[in-house]
Amino acid sequence: MEAGPGGVTEDILEELQRYVGFSASDGEALRELHPIACAHFERIADVFYRRILEHPGARKALEGGESQVGHLKVTLQDWMGSLLLGPWDAAWFERRCRIGRVHVRIHLPQHYMFGAMNLLRQELTAVMEEALRDDSARAARLGRALGKILDLELAIMLHTYREDLLAQAARAERLATFGQLVGSIGHELRNPLGVIETSLFILKGRLAATEDARVAKHLDRIGEQVGVANHIITSLLDMIRSRPLVRAPLRLTEVWTSARKAVAPPPHVRVREEGLEALPPLEGDAVQLRQVFVNLLQNAVQALGEREGEVRLTADVPEEAGARRVRLVLEDSGPGLDPAIRARVFEPLMTTKARGLGLGLALVRRILERHGGGIAYAPSGAGPGGARFVVELPLTLEPS
Repeated sequence: MEAGPGGVTEDILEELQRYVGFSASDGEALRELHPIACAHFERIADVFYRRILEHPGARKALEGGESQVGHLKVTLQDWMGSLLLGPWDAAWFERRCRIGRVHVRIHLPQHYMFGAMNLLRQELTAVMEEALRDDSARAARLGRALGKILDLELAIMLHTYREDLLAQAARAERLATFGQLVGSIGHELRNPLGVIETSLFILKGRLAATEDARVAKHLDRIGEQVGVANHIITSLLDMIRSRPLVRAPLRLTEVWTSARKAVAPPPHVRVREEGLEALPPLEGDAVQLRQVFVNLLQNAVQALGEREGEVRLTADVPEEAGARRVRLVLEDSGPGLDPAIRARVFEPLMTTKARGLGLGLALVRRILERHGGGIAYAPSGAGPGGARFVVELPLTLEPS
């Protein structure tokens, strides 16, 4: 193994490598196999996706359907290249984990993973055996290495698939419990707040005859706080409601521009964007995706406080194995998040602000997941501290 950075990722990778018996000599054997197999990658990719398109269940799970197969054939060839060339380090592990996460997001049943890996195993083994039919010892050595790396690939995908599926189920259960509580409390609080608003209206009408400025001031304050309470209840109810998506073609640059105007960052905060104009169109709910941008941008601006700083949004379409997706990275030059709360930052009621419910990022994740996308937090690459949120959305329309 070629070592990656320390931490949980490396521990899991080393454990899985030990489980399948993958060693440095296997890595050397795989690099030896690459020049033999690489000339067949294009044909194998054709066979792979022809088999998928012939199967209705697998074809249905394929994002973008047949229109995306040309792109996916290229990414599969890249995947086979890194399968045999490595390096099989932490960065490689993370790339493979993303494939498992995509499978969870598109609800791909696990048995398709086994079938896909078995097809690749058969094709690559056949190529190797044909090329080395006069050298059985070498064929056996390279075949063992190929078997181990494919077992390792499958183990990583299944490990990630299981982790993400369990996490998704746990979030759904917590949200259901949270929703029952919020729904009940929201209903019970609406009634007394309605009584207060009615009484306040009557009192203000009678106050007009007395013109007592001090009483008027306190009544206004009561009205403001009733408004705050109503806003809190509305935010909580919005979190648990499953508002239907109004899907339509959209361009993210227009959605971002609208969100930026709504937030109106102060003069000491510079906001920059890169790559949005070049993105192909998506299909989604522009109103709900605008809320995603508003919440993320508001959080970034609030994190900077009174200090001068920058918020930057970058966008691209990464060339990676799996479904074709748009990637958006929003980062700021603020203090970032404490490591102790990073794992829970997208949970309802989790907040670091003195005032606030901690629903903004939970709602962001909910909206993105309903669009078939996702969001993750990472420390900013723009210097010490800083927050960095990575958003992914599927491409469901052909570029215009």
